[in-house]
Amino acid sequence: MKLVLLSGGSGKRLWPLSNDTRSKQFLRVLENENGELQSMVQRVWGQLQNVGLADSTVIATSKAQVDMIQSQLQGQAELIIEPCRRDTFPAIALAVTYLYSIQGVSPNEVVAVLPVDPFVQDSFFERVKDLEQVVTDSGANLALIGVKPTFPSSKYGYIVPKAKSEENYMSVARFTEKPREEDAAELIQMGALWNCGVFAFRLQYVLSILEEKGLPIQYEQMLKQYDQMPKISFDYEVVEKTEHIVVLPYSGYWKDLGTWNTLTEEMGTSQIGTGIISHDCVNTHLINELDIPVTVVGGSNLVVAASPDGILVSDKAASPRIKDLVGQFANRPMYEERRWGWYRVLDYKKFKDGNEVLTKRIGIAAGKNLSYQVHDHRNEVWTIIKGEGEFVLNDELYNVKTGDVIEIKAGDKHAIKAVTDLEIIEVQTGTQLIEEDIVRLYMSWDDIQQHVLKSQKSLL
Repeated sequence: MKLVLLSGGSGKRLWPLSNDTRSKQFLRVLENENGELQSMVQRVWGQLQNVGLADSTVIATSKAQVDMIQSQLQGQAELIIEPCRRDTFPAIALAVTYLYSIQGVSPNEVVAVLPVDPFVQDSFFERVKDLEQVVTDSGANLALIGVKPTFPSSKYGYIVPKAKSEENYMSVARFTEKPREEDAAELIQMGALWNCGVFAFRLQYVLSILEEKGLPIQYEQMLKQYDQMPKISFDYEVVEKTEHIVVLPYSGYWKDLGTWNTLTEEMGTSQIGTGIISHDCVNTHLINELDIPVTVVGGSNLVVAASPDGILVSDKAASPRIKDLVGQFANRPMYEERRWGWYRVLDYKKFKDGNEVLTKRIGIAAGKNLSYQVHDHRNEVWTIIKGEGEFVLNDELYNVKTGDVIEIKAGDKHAIKAVTDLEIIEVQTGTQLIEEDIVRLYMSWDDIQQHVLKSQKSLL
């Protein structure tokens, strides 16, 4: 069986820690068995390793999340990268064509699809394994996992099964999307299950759907026309139109940590980062990513979250409403994790004459490097504030250390590798201070070194 993890999201419900590039699955707020902070995607990947599924798993994600996944999973996961954001049907279609034409997976193979961020125990993924046998035994086109509800919730969709079967799975009668609580209670009495977004099918089933729609089943062809794919969910495009569906009940722990009130319930500590929560605060959580202290005094049932993107103070019950409010902010992400480390925007100013100044603090992990690149519209000044590294400027190699100041003009080719953990204060000046103003010449340090050697030999 093959697994496809879907990693998407715009990060609005857990603002200000999440943003367009750092969605909820990347927030390091959960504790592992050693008491260390980890993200949801790190937790799930560890669970897949525990049950022996990691080697057969691929992650489908957008270009904006590639660096963060590679950084947090240390390059262990095989990625299928969407050239642009669409929805779950195009994402799954792209993954199916990748499995078929790139990995050479048999059309008869069972594929399971699930979100990258469920909060569950390892037993949930053992249940995912059972989907392979369920697809085989039932002959169904789709097999789903349904969670046995613990309370009537209006936040989840429901799978309503037909009459109980002697098998460990049941045929699906219909779906109900986010009903009122009183209606949810009636559905539970009927044996309805929470829809946790996990389903399985034979690869051939989705390949045949693509062919019926006149869509390619070869990965490279799918990539070329991906931006023309309809923005529609797999639920609407496939699940609701499929006749023979079965559901496998799961009675263990499952939770969607999609809002601050649900996420804080699973945090192992009430405080992350610098600050103080006074002793008379009850059920209050503080998450602070800033270098200044944040203090909460006498406030109960609150979540206080501070990051370079903003500050949130919210009653926990009201925290889901943040998604409707932050749409008013059009600011660029102020903190991002990358394959080489991280950066944080410290200050940004735009002047009346059109000139801009952007100041960043950049952290590069030992052994990692920035690409050999050129900017057309900005000058940069780097001040090394921590560590040692190797720096290339216009095909010349230099050693750099704490206290060094480097000037990079528009058009200069440059790259840096961290010998030890390296931190840089970068000041950009120009008229277009955007991430798109980067022309990458080489990514790996080996390729950069080889280029430098060839350039130096050609001058001899």
